[in-house]
Amino acid sequence: MTLIQLTALPDGPYRLEGHVTILDRDGRRIPDRGSPVHLCRCGRSADKPFCDGSHARTAWKEDA
Repeated sequence: MTLIQLTALPDGPYRLEGHVTILDRDGRRIPDRGSPVHLCRCGRSADKPFCDGSHARTAWKEDA
């Protein structure tokens, strides 16, 4: 069995480690970017579902 780990980084993205397939909202496969992958949590990324660092540029803070 392959281990997949998802970690919410403080005031940042989700860090996804392991081999996964990510699908868009229409069910199409998004090209593999390797591991780890950083997924946006702030909603401000121009490269959704991936993080582009917008959380840092906009001083986004996660809810406590």
